Amino acid sequence: MSKTQQQPTLLESLIPILFLIVMLSLNVLFWDDTLAGANQVALMSAAALSGLLGLRKGYTWHDMRQQIVKSIGTAMPAILILLFIGALAGTWLISGVVPALIYYGLDILHPSIFLFAAVVTSGIVSLATGSSWSTIATIGVALLGIGNAMSFNEAVVAGAIISGAYFGDKISPLSDTTNLAPAVAGTDLFTHIKYMLYTTVPSMTITLIIFLVMGFSKDETVSVAHINEVQQAISSTFVISPWLFLVPAILFTIIVLKVPPLPALGAGVLLGGIAAVIFQPQIISDLSGVSDNYFKASYIAVMQAVYGDTAINTSNPAMNDLFTAGGMAGMLQTIWLIISAMVFGGIMEANGMLKKITRSILRLVKKDSSLVASTTFSCIFFNITASDQYISIVVPGEMYHDAYRDRGLKPEVLSRTLEDSGTVTSVLVPWNTGGATQARVLGVPTLSYLPYAFFNLISPLMTLLFAYLNIRIRRYKDNKKSQLKNS
Repeated sequence: MSKTQQQPTLLESLIPILFLIVMLSLNVLFWDDTLAGANQVALMSAAALSGLLGLRKGYTWHDMRQQIVKSIGTAMPAILILLFIGALAGTWLISGVVPALIYYGLDILHPSIFLFAAVVTSGIVSLATGSSWSTIATIGVALLGIGNAMSFNEAVVAGAIISGAYFGDKISPLSDTTNLAPAVAGTDLFTHIKYMLYTTVPSMTITLIIFLVMGFSKDETVSVAHINEVQQAISSTFVISPWLFLVPAILFTIIVLKVPPLPALGAGVLLGGIAAVIFQPQIISDLSGVSDNYFKASYIAVMQAVYGDTAINTSNPAMNDLFTAGGMAGMLQTIWLIISAMVFGGIMEANGMLKKITRSILRLVKKDSSLVASTTFSCIFFNITASDQYISIVVPGEMYHDAYRDRGLKPEVLSRTLEDSGTVTSVLVPWNTGGATQARVLGVPTLSYLPYAFFNLISPLMTLLFAYLNIRIRRYKDNKKSQLKNS
């Protein structure tokens, strides 16, 4: 029998979060790879604590379980995309697509402007495709290899790639989050994008300046010598041909034509497998261990690249780590992390703890600037607790919609704040779907690239600065404001 449900207090709502923060901090101290299981256990433990507090307040396990299933359901598209990205990484490796991108990229990109170019390239591709995830999993992996060959710190390169990819995603009309934010706030897509440029362009300008300065401080002599060694290692291992660029070109065309992510990535996997069979017979034979039956060898090698570990050794041992992929199986730890995060977020939502925290914040709002600040911190809060960028947009959008309206602020102020704070900060949280995915795809821990993801760090600060300085804060006219209040 269940007793009458009681709303949790603010202190009770914060207890599971504080407990989670303590456990995650200990994990960082005691484990080198917290994604291997330590963070998952921390999230599940915090979820259990939240559940016990909820039962004490009269909430039922049935209600909690339903919300858990619902939360995991919202993350299922991301989980499926992760599996396909793992498969894509495997087939694009054995096909020579990623090595070719690295090889030719080393000819084109000069070390002094590489970081700047990495931001711009990632931004253009993401703008065209509307997907930061696809951009990072394809051109981002290649750029990371080029940066490695130029002796750049991987965390710095990852920060440049992520900054550019999320900039393009944020202003692309093809992006799902760019469509979601105005829909939740109650404005149209292009009004949202135009208004968002006021904060996005300064954030990206600062980011580009930082990376340009960092690039000019690079020791070019060491880089050039290392580049030649890397190119020699690649060309002696893979068949390098400009024809390999057809694979990413066709994939990006498919994405631009608004084909949904899963079919598009599936096409990319298939194209990579076909290219491997055509261009890399030696790689196929070496990986499969079969030399007398090319059909059998191709089937084994491509299938292995899709689902499991693939490692290709070159004459340069320092580059061998780059030419490895985990396939779909390599994404399972990340999927485990996402599911654990969804369990925690689901129980916190079912028990009313997330709503209690955000409502407590809303009571502190006295000015327009503090309303924007509350929205910003709420988006970041949901990225940390609910672990999904879509939730960090939808829930605060629904919560604050009326508050913006009552204060006479136009909906594009809310939609811009949601994107400046929700979309871009998801990739900075290790257990968020965004942070966990990009760390796994790039092979760089979230907390390592976080200090260098300048665009993602600056964006929420920029939206706060504009609010407190009252710059480009759109309001209804006085008569319109009165009509809205009386309606």
